[in-house]
Amino acid sequence: MAKKKGYLNLGLGWLLNLILAIIPVTSWLLGGITRIQRGHLISGILQLLLIGEVIFYFVDLVTVIISGDLRFFA
Repeated sequence: MAKKKGYLNLGLGWLLNLILAIIPVTSWLLGGITRIQRGHLISGILQLLLIGEVIFYFVDLVTVIISGDLRFFA
């Protein structure tokens, strides 16, 4: 079985992941949940508590543009 990529590990297409990464609210919420699902509990909680939101927002946006998946701590 292939590893699913993107937000919530749903295997969404590149364009849909990019749209979700551009919208700050979805990037914040779905990024935090995805990090927790993938086993990065601390980074997921930091993102959901708005402590690392600005940093994770730009990192997620760049990694989704480049690879179509969340790569940094996810």
